Amino acid sequence: MSTQPAPLWQPNDEVIAQAQITKFQAWAAERHGAPSEGGYAALHRWSVDELDTFWKAVTEWFDVRFSTPYARVLGDRSMPGAAWFPDGTLNYAEHALRAAETRADEPALLYVDESHESVPVTWSALRRQVGSLAAELRTLGVRPGDRVSGYLPNIPQAVVALLATAAVGGVWTSCAPDFGARSVLDRFQQVEPVVLFTVDGYRYGGKEHDRRDAVAELRRELPTLRAVVHIPLLGTEAPEGALDWSALTSADVEPVFEPVPFDHPLWVLYSSGTTGLPKAIVQSQGGILVEHLKQLGLHCDLGPEDRFFWYTSTGWMMWNFLVSGLLTGTTIVLYDGSPGYPDTGAQWRIAERTGATLYGTSAAYVMACRKAGVHPSRDFDLARVRCVATTGSPLPPDGFRWLHDEVRDDLWIASVSGGTDVCSCFAGAVPTLPVHVGELQAAGLGTDLQSWDPSGKPLIDEVGELVVTNPMPSMPIRFWNDPDGSRYHDSYFDTYPGVWRHGDWITITSRGSVVIHGRSDSTLNRQGVRMGSADIYEAVERLPEIKESLVIGIEQPDGGYWMPLFVHLAPGAVLDEALLNRIKQTIREQLSPRHVPDEVIEVPGVPHTLTGKRIEVPVKRLLQGAPMEKAVNVGSVDNVELLRFYEELARKRG
Repeated sequence: MSTQPAPLWQPNDEVIAQAQITKFQAWAAERHGAPSEGGYAALHRWSVDELDTFWKAVTEWFDVRFSTPYARVLGDRSMPGAAWFPDGTLNYAEHALRAAETRADEPALLYVDESHESVPVTWSALRRQVGSLAAELRTLGVRPGDRVSGYLPNIPQAVVALLATAAVGGVWTSCAPDFGARSVLDRFQQVEPVVLFTVDGYRYGGKEHDRRDAVAELRRELPTLRAVVHIPLLGTEAPEGALDWSALTSADVEPVFEPVPFDHPLWVLYSSGTTGLPKAIVQSQGGILVEHLKQLGLHCDLGPEDRFFWYTSTGWMMWNFLVSGLLTGTTIVLYDGSPGYPDTGAQWRIAERTGATLYGTSAAYVMACRKAGVHPSRDFDLARVRCVATTGSPLPPDGFRWLHDEVRDDLWIASVSGGTDVCSCFAGAVPTLPVHVGELQAAGLGTDLQSWDPSGKPLIDEVGELVVTNPMPSMPIRFWNDPDGSRYHDSYFDTYPGVWRHGDWITITSRGSVVIHGRSDSTLNRQGVRMGSADIYEAVERLPEIKESLVIGIEQPDGGYWMPLFVHLAPGAVLDEALLNRIKQTIREQLSPRHVPDEVIEVPGVPHTLTGKRIEVPVKRLLQGAPMEKAVNVGSVDNVELLRFYEELARKRG
């Protein structure tokens, strides 16, 4: 009999009793036959076994307003192509602005820039601006299904533009202004927008970055644009032919919400696009509405008393997720600036100043704070922070322990994992469950998350492929530019027919918690044993000399396997024999002799996607001899020069 490890945190009885998910379970037991006993595990089982009843219950619990009633919850169940709430019509923006009816003068948004002072936008002001802009978009001829794009930082105007677009039934899409014109065009040219909202520049790291040239290039290269709207963030005049933001948002008109079919497109998100053009992922108004109500209202336990801060940019799905906090009546915090300006502790200061109750960030930021010796609870008043959530990559065990020790020992730590593909989490936060070091608490409600072996057999306490065996409402309705659906099918459904395969290695434990090991397509596979790159990063990056690392496993033509570890050293560190031995010893002791790399190679830096993920697969392709243009979409990389190092290395080795 194995002894269960003690949890790092456990919710007390009061927390459990007060959680929305507890109240939902009791209500669903009474109204819909959900199990009243057995806690979260029983509720989850019911939610995937009785999918239709579960999602019907979600719409009732959150009072989703259908303009036209739906025929049934799930028409066609097959994946891809599940038909949710057929015949029902509704509007996402109407639900996002509902709190204006009861809390007109309270803040809907708190906007923070690098001065770290917060500026509130009330619910009534937000609703009024959306009403004004929606009317102007209709005047400009924007009709349901037309695409509206934003080249914008994380500012209130971006939220207004998204909601006004949704109100008229348009399709929103955005990129952050640190994306170069080429990478923006790789995205926007696919969807052919009719309106572009843009800034003249942005502030980051204490500097102003003028983007007027990039904007001019976007205008030249997007022939479908009928209007460009100028937001003078740096105070410059509107360029010729552009409309002025304030003129479009100053009228006092009630918003008119276009009722659209449940599966009407809401927005287009983009995969990181590290190879080929980014996938243009289309999600629906209704699918996002119900999935985000479930995720934010039940899993994150957000409500009108909360303040929800997630460090993100408009180029990352977490921004869309953050905006959906409005659906629960929560005040959302928009921070536009560098995550570590003027010092590494910046995000904690913002959490303190805005009174954030749920603060979300990246695992990388947590580890950077740990490395930089930041002491959040010593230096900031974080009494209101109930939960710190992390995503972007797996939070290493050291990250859990650091948050527990340095923020609060009764802190709810929610490591969550999902994807741009569903704009949600497959697994993560559950307010009523314990937190174990290095683990995500559980799979989400309505999500039949499993770990499968190559033949499609479910595994427990063993590493396998992350699959979802039933449809989720926020799965893409399609990809843009994919007329026959083949690219969509090949992305998720080519391994196990009719089952979503996400491309991550996971373990589902016998307790129902989940461990993410990294991407399965860049998985290390030595002598038939599969290993996640995340495990190696976690071990190696504990060493103070290592700033960041990248590990690649390459099948050799002769049947051999070459596994180099690339290390980007901290300033002043030297990769000498002593450090080399420490790296290997650390990996051997903390993981296994099998994880020890064949070579440790110093690099000038580790390349990332524009949303901050390490680029493993394209580097692997370069090292296998693929030319740069075949191995990677250079517009999706934060620093292309870094890739030349790997290209050159392949040439020398070849």
